[in-house]
Amino acid sequence: MNLAQATVLLWVLGSLQAFEIVEKENIFQRTPCPAFLMFDNAAYLADMSFELPCHCKPEEVSAVVWYYQKHLGSGHTKVLTDFDGRVLTEAAQVRVGSDMLVRFSIRMFSLLVFRAQPEDSGLYFCGTRKGDYFYAYDVDIQSSEGMVATFKDQGQEPFADEYHGSLHVFTTFWEWTPCDRCGVRGEQWRIGLCYLQSPDLSPRYRKTLPDVVSCGSRAVPRQLRAQASNHAPELLLRSCLVPCEKKKKIQEGVMALFSYVSKVGSRPWLPQVPIQFHQQRLGHGLIISCPGARPEHAVAWDKDHQYLYRTQYLKGVNWSMRVFIDHGNHLHIRFTQLEDRGIYYCWRQGVRIAGVRLGVTSRGRYPVSFSNPEIRAALVLTLIGYLLITAVFITIHLCRCCCYLFRCCPNFSP
Repeated sequence: MNLAQATVLLWVLGSLQAFEIVEKENIFQRTPCPAFLMFDNAAYLADMSFELPCHCKPEEVSAVVWYYQKHLGSGHTKVLTDFDGRVLTEAAQVRVGSDMLVRFSIRMFSLLVFRAQPEDSGLYFCGTRKGDYFYAYDVDIQSSEGMVATFKDQGQEPFADEYHGSLHVFTTFWEWTPCDRCGVRGEQWRIGLCYLQSPDLSPRYRKTLPDVVSCGSRAVPRQLRAQASNHAPELLLRSCLVPCEKKKKIQEGVMALFSYVSKVGSRPWLPQVPIQFHQQRLGHGLIISCPGARPEHAVAWDKDHQYLYRTQYLKGVNWSMRVFIDHGNHLHIRFTQLEDRGIYYCWRQGVRIAGVRLGVTSRGRYPVSFSNPEIRAALVLTLIGYLLITAVFITIHLCRCCCYLFRCCPNFSP
């Protein structure tokens, strides 16, 4: 290839690259905004994070503003932006129960909501600071509190579809997750959300299938939503077995160093994953999270060499369980006991990634915090007890006063 041919080739490649950049910049020109604002229906499970792209905007608009309304036409509207369209929030900094205004982020005109809650259900608008809307979503966040688990290995079947006249209520399942463990028997599951089909839906909401939306959609009339309220989300589980990928062997020099620092005749303990130590006070609750895991991920937990399968430890399988796994993939230990000591390993997407060495102590001061759910529950129970005692006390004295006024009480004096 001579110099002239090489020059022509480089010029062609540069032109193609420039063409690609232009195409990326003009993506909004190729996506015209609808003349009449429609709402795209989207459903998620509680504690999930989701992204809402602003699919269209005028070319002269350099920054978008996201708005939120609980109901269409509601007088109360939340503005989810700093009016520059550059709000950034890291998912790791978001805590459970935080207000939506601290759980969202705007990146490249798209709205990201972290750890969504059922209260976040509603209408989301993409527009300008002047209040001009370009694109809108109808978001339905379904609670996992009443979620029903179905174990295929035990011969169980998902809920049957419900029919109420022209209303058809059913469950739409997502894809199967990867096997949560490798090399040993694992589990995989798929999340099912509530959907319905009816000809009485509002035509302003865009549907993936004709007359089909999620059960909590604003397109569903109130009377139909009440009929579908008993259809809870589902979790379908089954066993699986997959081989582990080959890992790189530890270098001989590293093993020689461990052999040197270890005692003669003993083998050093080399953890395969990062281990974090945690000291827990006896009798108090503990919640362990898997690093980087989300509710839609395949997450598994082990205690030392014991596999904590969801068929036995899933929340709701046995209400008397002290150790269980919730639908957000967190491991709960209620009223920590001495036998809870050990290493708890976490699997994510079929790979063991971390561990927590749990120590239990009965000494030391324990800081009281109202963020602890057990402390809040104890305070609520104590307050309810005092209120009941006060109510009984007041009722008795009111009855005595009434009897005294109407002279209907017997005289117990000698």
